Amino acid sequence: QVQLVESGGGLVQAGGSLRLSCVASSGRTFSSYAMGWFRQAPGKEREFVAAISWSGVSTHYADSVKGRFTISRDNAKNTVYLQMNSLKTEDTAVYNCAATRKAYSVDDAAYDYWGQGTQVTVSS
Repeated sequence: QVQLVESGGGLVQAGGSLRLSCVASSGRTFSSYAMGWFRQAPGKEREFVAAISWSGVSTHYADSVKGRFTISRDNAKNTVYLQMNSLKTEDTAVYNCAATRKAYSVDDAAYDYWGQGTQVTVSS
């Protein structure tokens, strides 16, 4: 019902920036979905990164990225973004966007649809 296509991952030096994009297609209106970003590093469990409400009014961030990452959305373009600044080696992971018809959550079980993932690698 919802397809999420991500882009923007890559290799960046510590202290640098990347912007991830996630374009959604759905049988319903994109603005009906709250959106989240999660990440998973090798040997680690999936970790919440950031989330945004359907309206874009409310956002929430993991403590580890607060002040460095910014989530935003452009409903006219069916796109959610994750601007990542001051990247650290510990940010290295596969990043996934996800959508839920419910309110956004830090729990990955709350999300119904997932993107394919994009690799972010931060070198030192």
